[in-house]
Amino acid sequence: MGLCRIVLRFIRGILRDRSELAVENLALRQQLAVLQGKSRRPRLRLRDRVFWVWLSGPWSNWRLALLIVQPETVVDWHRQGFRLYWRLKSRRKPGRPNLDAEIRNLIRRISRENPLWGTPRIQ
Repeated sequence: MGLCRIVLRFIRGILRDRSELAVENLALRQQLAVLQGKSRRPRLRLRDRVFWVWLSGPWSNWRLALLIVQPETVVDWHRQGFRLYWRLKSRRKPGRPNLDAEIRNLIRRISRENPLWGTPRIQ
């Protein structure tokens, strides 16, 4: 059974496009690099996660080459990155919002015309 599977994969590899084969080779090499780490249990770093999220876009068969994590995990990483992007994008800038020049001039005029008024009364 094992030899038959190897022969079928070899034939499939010959018939496939070279670029797809190169991408699969890159994906498998990345997984080997993770597995050859110092710890017994492979630890995926941020760059490994970004690599798989990036690779899942242009390559349609990325799920077949993925061995060290579940494909759903890569999809979750992609969603987390998307949420982080929009959280940072929609974050408010710190500080007070700028006032229009017309309102600033009005406040200054009121302050000049009424020197006994303090800040609470002008507000």
